Parts: sequence; structure tokens; C-alpha cells
Amino acid sequence: MRNIRFGLISLLILQYVVNAQNWMPAGDKIKTEWSAKVNVSNPLPDYPRPILERTEWKSLNGLWDYSIQTKGNSKPQLFDGKILVPFAIESSLSGVQKTVGETNELWYNRSFTIPSEWKNKNILLNFGAVDWKADVWMNDIKIGSHQGGYTPFTFNITPYLNNKKEQKLTVRVFDPTDKGFQPRGKQVTVPGGIHYTPVTGIWQTVWIEPVEDNYIISVKSVPNIESNNFSFKAITVKQNSSDIIEVNIFDDGKLIGSAKSIPGEEFVCSAPSGKLWSPESPLLYRFEISLISDGKVIDVVKSYGGLRKISMKTDEDGIVRLQLNNKNYFQYGLLDQGYWPDGLYTAPTDEALLFDIKKTKELGFNLIRKHVKVEPARWYYHCDMEGIIVWQDMPSGDRSVSSRGERTPQWQTRNFYNGIELKRSKLSEENFMNEWKEIMDFTYSNPCVVMWVPFNEAWGQFKTAEIAEWTKTYDPSRLVNSASGGNHYQFVGDILDTHKYPEPDFPMLDIGKASVLGEYGGIALVLDGHLWSTEKNFGYIQNKSIDEVTDTYIKYAEKLKKMIDKGFSAAIYTQTTDVEVEVNGLLTYDRKILKVNAEKVKKINYEVRNSLNK
Repeated sequence: MRNIRFGLISLLILQYVVNAQNWMPAGDKIKTEWSAKVNVSNPLPDYPRPILERTEWKSLNGLWDYSIQTKGNSKPQLFDGKILVPFAIESSLSGVQKTVGETNELWYNRSFTIPSEWKNKNILLNFGAVDWKADVWMNDIKIGSHQGGYTPFTFNITPYLNNKKEQKLTVRVFDPTDKGFQPRGKQVTVPGGIHYTPVTGIWQTVWIEPVEDNYIISVKSVPNIESNNFSFKAITVKQNSSDIIEVNIFDDGKLIGSAKSIPGEEFVCSAPSGKLWSPESPLLYRFEISLISDGKVIDVVKSYGGLRKISMKTDEDGIVRLQLNNKNYFQYGLLDQGYWPDGLYTAPTDEALLFDIKKTKELGFNLIRKHVKVEPARWYYHCDMEGIIVWQDMPSGDRSVSSRGERTPQWQTRNFYNGIELKRSKLSEENFMNEWKEIMDFTYSNPCVVMWVPFNEAWGQFKTAEIAEWTKTYDPSRLVNSASGGNHYQFVGDILDTHKYPEPDFPMLDIGKASVLGEYGGIALVLDGHLWSTEKNFGYIQNKSIDEVTDTYIKYAEKLKKMIDKGFSAAIYTQTTDVEVEVNGLLTYDRKILKVNAEKVKKINYEVRNSLNK
């Protein structure tokens, strides 16, 4: 037995060595320290969906075959080489670093085995995110498609499995970047300035999990701090008359609440201990949600939630203030693009994904604006755990910028009321709403997310009033920032959000809305050895040393403090890290150098945050 065990270990080591020999990071750009920690045989091994977790699962991340083919061609018989999933093909960590473009399609192929203990179970195939349109085949049978580059999707592949040991999975991806109407954020064909390298293909974890014939496909939870309870709504793949959903709520391992309902019905479960979630005290309750059929538990998922409330209230001076848990609360944070020099959209490791969040908190911020990008589920889980408020942007799309990064005409009126809106095609409008709904569904139960931002600086902005109203109706538990940086529409949304670079400045007040500074700052510092490009870099104001950046940051923060009394309820500094040729981050792009004095910045940040309640 000992020799057998030794042989298996040796085989695994040999397999890892062979895989490692077939892959290495591509290109010569700067990288983070986590690049060297990527496990080629099992990259990003952590469970990818903490808000809806099953015990059994198997990652399909690793080396896949890939091929770039002209759009419309059949599946290739021969592939170009190996790509490390889940890193986009343009990234260094993919091992490829090639551009696909709007005239081509990216093909993936791999084989995998189903664990023997999953026999007689249904097998779900899950994709964290694929940018942008994905078609999927199992054993040469096309089983479905998904359109949307930022959200997860699932197929039940059970009917298409063969009796052999190996199962073949094929994926085709089309992504026109800025030549299409789809949401794409900062991706452009020709990167430069504030726009970055495109991302094509699989960029989040792919995995399989076993389930019974009926199973839970989603659970939405909404906290109510006035009643110390959560409302739940669980959806199952089948609607059987005998099925029951049971929710148990745990506080520090102790069962404190239990409730039952049929699938699809909203119901309430009490959390009588009444512990509130906030950045100062990010207390979470644990949930266990069971599907019971004919008295037998056939599916169990684990989840969690935080009792918190985001709202607005007019103070004694007639100023609308943001509140957290019914108390005035100044939200102060960073604009976070979520880009990495080695992985582009994808952090090299979970440790790296957590690093930016922890660093933001350590510097005294309580907020992250997730800027025109959506992160993997584990990012929101870390924000929930660490205690960081999140404003969630919709990634910009359609004719928001040209392929050279130039803004379209409607952007010029972005700071005025009722400015020019983009006229989109019916297909573009429908796709926007489908993807926006999926993004909202994806993070609906995360307590960290407190605000929806459908448009930024008029990029692709259309039907603002209609979309803001729909967003608020679909999720009345959160605030809606309908137009960060304009175009603004009176009586639409909850927030008046202006952008001002580099120094903060106060806008006009809007009756019934909270005023926020959605972007300011952008203090640039060029540090040799930590640059994406040594030829040309961008920032809103250039400084020459860490001390100078710190002093400028403090000067802006002191100015911001004086504006809080006048009406500001939140502010966002640009930005967390450098991104490609943008060098205005508090951290270098490789995350190796902090470009400010940490203690001085933390001190002034707490002064800013506390000035509202002084």
C-alpha cells in the first residue's frame, strides 16, 4: 500500500512538472509578486461562489487547448497551443498574450473526468465569466450559449455525458471589444490614457458540481434591521408540489432562527441577536438553505448575510445625507479598476484579490467604487468579510468611446441636466438590460454592495430615467446613482454625482438627492522599474516624490473636509493602483510600492470620515 501511495504521489508530481514545462508567463511587462505563486495545475483553487456554496465540486482551471480562428469557421481539428484558464488570452498569465479581434473567434478545448463518487448524480458545469459571447459543446454536442462578459452561467451537462472515462468540453468565444455594442468597461482595441488592454474569453473559474434531479439555483436575501430579520427567496430548477425550502440562520455557530417556504415564495427568517454589519464591525450571519422533497433533504447550500441598511435622510440644515444603519455616515473610498499587469481582469491568486481590499481598508477608507467592471464572486465575499462598502458600476459599452479612446459627443454635456443621450439599437438596449439584470442578480445578496451605478460620464448613456426607475424598482433596498459624472436628470435616482480633477470642488445641490464627489484626485507619480510603459504615462497632476504626493493628497483632503458641511455625503479618490499607462494610483501597478505615507494618509482619511459627525 505504501508503494502504491508513493507511486501516485510521484505520478502527480510528474504531471505537474510536465504541465509547468508547457506553460510560462508571456511578454516582458511588469508583474506582481503573485505571478510566481500561480499553480499551473490548479490556478485559483478556492471555491468560486461563497454566497451559494456546495460541499462537492471540482475545478476545471488549468491548461486547455486554444486556437484563434476566423469568425464563422468550424471547430478546428488542430489547436495552436496551450492556454492557462482562467486568464484571458491577452494576459501574460494565459501564457499566450495574443489579440483576437472582432473578425476572429477564440476556441477552447479540454477533457476531464467525473469523480466516481458522483455516479447517478446530475452534473452542473459552471462558468464564472466569459467575455463576451460563449457557445459551449459537450462531447461534440452544442448544449447552449451565454451572452455577457461579467456574470456566471451554468449548464446541466448530464444528458450529454458519455460512458467513457474522458468527457470533452469545447468553448467558442466571440468578443468584438469596442467594435460592438456590448458592455466592455475600459477595454479598447488601441489602449492608451484611461483605456486599457482588451480581455477576451474565459477569465473566471470553470468548475463542475454534482446535484440531484431537483436543486437550488439561486437564493436572494435582503436584510431588515428594524425587524432583525432577513427575507429570502429561493428558486429551484423544478417546481414540485411537495418541495420545501428551509433556512437556518447561525450566529457564531449557534442556531438562532429557522423558517420554511415553498420554492419561489418570499419569506422571512428572524435573526434576533440583531448584530449590525458595517465597515467598523463587519459581522456576518451564516445561512444553511435546504431543499426538502418528500421529507428528504436533496440539496444543501451554505450562504451568509449581514444586517445593514443603506438610506438617505434630510438633516436639520436641509441637506440630504447618506446613512448607514440609520446614522449619518460619510462614505470615503477609492476608484478601483480591477486590472492586473499579469492577469488583466483576473488576479493571479486569491491572496492578490484580497490584497487591494485590505490595503484600501488599512489606509482608512471605507468604500470601493468598482469602476465599470464586475469582479469574481470571491471579491465581493472578501469585501463582505473585511467590511468595505461597494458602489457597483455597470460596465460602459456601445459607442462610449472610439477605438482610440476618444469620447463621443454626448460626453461633452455630461455635467448638465438633461444632456444628449445616446440612441442605441433595439438589440443594444435589450442586451444592456439583460446584462445589467444579471449583474444585479449576481451581487444582490452581498451586504457590501450599497449602490447601483448604471452610467458613468455619459459613456453609452441612454434612457436614463427609465433605467434608473427600473433599477430602483428591481432592488428597492439599495440606492441608485443614475449618472456618475453626468448626464444628470432631475427627479431621477438618489444621487447627484459630479467628477472634478484634480482638486475637489462642490457642485450645486439637488433637492431630494445626496451630493457626492464620484471622482477626484489622480495625483501621478512615475516610479522607474514599476511602469507598464516607459515612453508615455498619464496623470491629472504630476508629482515628483512620495512626500510630495502625500502632501498634495492631504491638501485635497483638507479641502474636501470643508465641503462636507456644505453638503457632500461621499467622495471617491482616483485611484487604488496605477493601471497600464495611468500612473495616478496610490499603489504602483505591480502592487510593490505604496506611493504615499501610509500613516499620514490614514490619519487624514479618518478625519475626513469623522467630520460629518463631529
